[in-house]
Amino acid sequence: MTKHSSVIGTIILLAAISTQASADSLLQSIQQDYRDRLGDMFKDFHANPELSTAEHRTAKKLADALESTGFKVTEGVGGTGVVAVLKNGTGPLVMMRGDMDGLPLKEKSGLAYASTVTQKDPISGKVAPVMHACGHDVHITSLIGIAKQMAERRDSWSGTLMLIGQPAEERIMGARLMMEDNLWQRFGQPDYALAFHVAASMPSGLINVQEGSPMAGSDSVDIIIHGVGAHGASPHAGKDPIVLGSQIVLALQTLVSRELAPRQPGVVTVGSFHSGSKHNIISDKALLQLTVRNTNLETRELLLTGIKRIAENLGRAAGLPEDKLPEVIYSQESTPPTVNNGPMVKRLSALWQNKLGQQRVLSIGSQGMGAEDFPFFTTDPAIPSVYFAVGGTSLADIEAAARGTGPTIASHHSPLFKIEPEPAVVTGVHATVLALLDLMPVAD
Repeated sequence: MTKHSSVIGTIILLAAISTQASADSLLQSIQQDYRDRLGDMFKDFHANPELSTAEHRTAKKLADALESTGFKVTEGVGGTGVVAVLKNGTGPLVMMRGDMDGLPLKEKSGLAYASTVTQKDPISGKVAPVMHACGHDVHITSLIGIAKQMAERRDSWSGTLMLIGQPAEERIMGARLMMEDNLWQRFGQPDYALAFHVAASMPSGLINVQEGSPMAGSDSVDIIIHGVGAHGASPHAGKDPIVLGSQIVLALQTLVSRELAPRQPGVVTVGSFHSGSKHNIISDKALLQLTVRNTNLETRELLLTGIKRIAENLGRAAGLPEDKLPEVIYSQESTPPTVNNGPMVKRLSALWQNKLGQQRVLSIGSQGMGAEDFPFFTTDPAIPSVYFAVGGTSLADIEAAARGTGPTIASHHSPLFKIEPEPAVVTGVHATVLALLDLMPVAD
């Protein structure tokens, strides 16, 4: 309740901005574009979602729309990725990313344009219902709006704009696949990078931008624990991997509680523990599956090396030989933390406060450890970047939920998830175009 009240309190004055907004020619152009075509495009994207690495229809529709505004478009980058480039004189190269993929969920939002799509997952091979349950339809619709506004304002900026339609963000692999396809070598390495995510928990019309890490790093880790099988009545004849696994699970908790500084966030969660087949059989193998979260590269290194140290040395303490020590395997479904560039955050925050109004620009830290693969674009090599959030739910709905007089706001990845598309897309386009014009000024 406190969080909702705080957010609501920051936007009570939104109505006072309406006069300023009505006089904004850029905003008026974006709103007209939404009425003319972006609204229909959003509904089409929402009703026709596609799973990670299988975004063929989505990529084609996005590519065609970007090409129609004058961008040079390349499809099939890193699988189904789209890269659109518009060169406009000398100046910095700035990249803006929008992710494209949906999730394997059956939609229950009740929207008139709700998805009824099913699709065979190219990774698992299973047929599943598909839904845009994370707002990626807002992101790619906004890319199309951004392209139009920037193409029509070439006399107001100088440099090169790169728009990226990224696949497979939900599997934390699409950005990596595009980078492995020589993204920067083929199209140029950006001087700045931008991305935003629509937020269902935040009122429409607001922007949240913070210094530090708006999204955590995430690593999926498997630990294979080898043992020596035996009869359950003769435990001395074997090496019990379940006992050893239990010791590892408990010891891993000390990484955060005793090795990280008290004010430094980190998470080590064992989400799965599998071993054995029968009451009276000591198995010869156990499997632990972990998710590891962090907000900076130093913490990430401490946690990952600590997991390996604890697992292997507890294996030694259990008397296992060196060739049977626990194996620690790091999955490719991992990503570094998203870390915003401090000076760039200050620059854009001041810009947005000036252009949109102070009441609309927040700086609220995340309470969770959700992850994003955007840092594959910005970490190695290091590129100054800002990842921000755009509100996606009407103030009236958020107020009703806070009072208990309306339904709870569905979280991302929920089958009930829905976004108020027009203000989300309009605000996303508006904020991004303002940022791009500021980052690529016309030379004096």
